[in-house]
Amino acid sequence: MPVAFVLVDADVGKVRDILSTLKRTEGVVEAYTVAGPHDIVVKLQADKFEKVAEAVTQKVHKIDGVKNTLTLFAFE
Repeated sequence: MPVAFVLVDADVGKVRDILSTLKRTEGVVEAYTVAGPHDIVVKLQADKFEKVAEAVTQKVHKIDGVKNTLTLFAFE
């Protein structure tokens, strides 16, 4: 099953709200706040790569406070 890890950069003060929304988003398997250059790491899974990509562009990007994302598709 296709998997992607998405690194999310959040607006100041929005990390908890974004994390809460992500955990209720279809396709999100796991989501965590992290220390480092990014604020949140999200694991997405779907039955096709296209659906994983759609979850990023149609769901994650539209969450209020998301500034930027970096999507890493997993192959093995």
